[in-house]
Amino acid sequence: MSTTDRTATGTRCAALAGAHGSGKTTLFEAMLHTCGATDRRGTAKDRTTVGDSTAEARARGISTELSVAACRYMDQDWALIDCPGSVELLSDSRAAMMVADLVIVVADPFPERAVAVSALLRFLDDRAIPHVIFINRMDAPEARVRATLHALQAISDRPLALREIPLRDAAGHVTGLVDLVSERAWRWNATQPADLIPLPEALKGDEDSARAALLEALADFDDAILEQVLTDITPPPDQIYASLSRDLAQDLVVPVFFGAAEHENGVRRLWKALRHDCPFPAQTAARLGLPETQGTQVSVLKTFQSGQAGRAALARIWQGEVRDGMTLGTDRVGSVSALFGRKQTAKGSAAAGEVVALGRMATAKAGEVLTEGAAQPFPNWPAPPAPLAALAIRAEHPAEEAKLATALARLVDEDPSLSTNHVVATGETLLQGQGEIHLQIALARLKSDFGLSLRTARPAISYRETITKSATHHSRHKKQSGGHGEFADIHLEITPRTRGEGFAFSDRITGGVVPKQYIPAVQKGVETALDRGPKGFPVVDVAVCLTDGSYHAVDSSDFAFQKAGAKAMQEILPSCNPVLLEPVLEVTLSVPSDFTPRAQRIVSARRGQILGFDAKPGWKGWDEVSALIPEADCDGLITELRSQTLGAGFYGAQFHHLEQLSGREAEQAVAARAEALKV
Repeated sequence: MSTTDRTATGTRCAALAGAHGSGKTTLFEAMLHTCGATDRRGTAKDRTTVGDSTAEARARGISTELSVAACRYMDQDWALIDCPGSVELLSDSRAAMMVADLVIVVADPFPERAVAVSALLRFLDDRAIPHVIFINRMDAPEARVRATLHALQAISDRPLALREIPLRDAAGHVTGLVDLVSERAWRWNATQPADLIPLPEALKGDEDSARAALLEALADFDDAILEQVLTDITPPPDQIYASLSRDLAQDLVVPVFFGAAEHENGVRRLWKALRHDCPFPAQTAARLGLPETQGTQVSVLKTFQSGQAGRAALARIWQGEVRDGMTLGTDRVGSVSALFGRKQTAKGSAAAGEVVALGRMATAKAGEVLTEGAAQPFPNWPAPPAPLAALAIRAEHPAEEAKLATALARLVDEDPSLSTNHVVATGETLLQGQGEIHLQIALARLKSDFGLSLRTARPAISYRETITKSATHHSRHKKQSGGHGEFADIHLEITPRTRGEGFAFSDRITGGVVPKQYIPAVQKGVETALDRGPKGFPVVDVAVCLTDGSYHAVDSSDFAFQKAGAKAMQEILPSCNPVLLEPVLEVTLSVPSDFTPRAQRIVSARRGQILGFDAKPGWKGWDEVSALIPEADCDGLITELRSQTLGAGFYGAQFHHLEQLSGREAEQAVAARAEALKV
């Protein structure tokens, strides 16, 4: 790409994404140090990192939020975004990847760990986001580039193009690299620039075959290179570089680099490749299909609370200039600040490509494109993921319930992958998220940011009960005090219904023995009694028929017949052989194919019934396992599934049916319900 091209201007943005433990934040710190943005590379041990600088991140040893750092490499401005590595915090990572010009996927050097980045590659491929892979920790003795490349290719829809091959010493340790385009070799120096050395003769054969593979990958998208390959003509380096840049910008090919970020090995080489190949903001805006407009245009990645700046927006500028006091959407920008991890520096204005914090953005939302006076949705913005874990929460002190509601609303606003749900049947407020870590981070924020003391518990299961035997019953409600009394006399017939048919009420009243105006009151009383059956749970799948009765011209009323209906049901239900019903969910577990047997064992261990499994549509190397699992046994399912699939597996679930429960499990559920009703 020519630097004179009018689109080749503005601050470029690269997002770093990868699985937990891959060294992603270490690479982020190394990139900042090698470009001169920091005096020394930050380390988690010394608590000097630019990323992972929050107390929660350092306590857990993982990235818990996006870290943005403005920097400059050689003669060009950059914004680097370090994304959370935990799959439970993937929502923030997706937002960053959507607005980045290029994504650096950081992978482990071990083939068996390749699946850990499969969901990331799937997301990038689905949205044609340009990305490169950096295989980190290549200083490990057992690290193997080719085996890892092969494993990564098995889960990538795009062809992977190895850009370099390793130099090894006599012990087999990687000590440098050979660039396959320039055909030059470098020996690494820890924390220092690498030394250019002659290409070892022993590597010539490996270099030739690897370079041929690179050219074959490019030839699929470049007719000129294809013709040269077919005629045994070696393309010049400039032509190969140009082809790589074009293919990367269109997400046709994924270049693969490697190094050891802890020692800054391979990091300068990565920087040079980014400088040459990373698209510019105008190209990215065109790829995304952002609406063409005049003036300033920005997109919001995330909203957050920022001290005196109030509700702030993390935003990327696509065109124009953002200034203090200008109006974007419906908000007047209170401040424009550059970011360097947790540090914000007021700068008054910012230009195209920059990622900045905008203060006092009261109405802006993540996934919006803002212009002066208008806001519209960002094209193809990812929807929040469905919740996979939940906790029942309530304030320790009832007086703080209103404060808790306000705090939860703020958390959900800042993190759309969190949600809340009030379950009417159990009276619980649920905090829902992507896993245990995600929920614990939210609870920590409720305590640290809002000073709330909370009680948490496993969510109650929505058990139901029904009857298995028909019965008839005569009930009379009679009460006399001063003035008009209360009188209602009814005969009910109750029968079980097929599972899932619900409640039905009818009458066979003749001769006006129960006046028509009182029949709805009987039904209301019956329905009220069904809210809590003999076992303490709502009663379902029953039919009730009013067959006979009598009334008093003065003392009968709607209220009296309602009371009679409720009383009749309370008296008759215990004699109808009530049984407990538990909800059963239809669950679809998505896992890499190698882990399908593990997923099946997980289902079997949770009283599940496997319905079958098949290849997951659109997911290379993945399967879907369909099963029916009782809701009570889905607690902790996502944690176990991830632990058995290197963090890659996930599932979706929906209610399927109610099934009779007996034995010890039923006894425990009834006892727990009785205890809960005492509170």
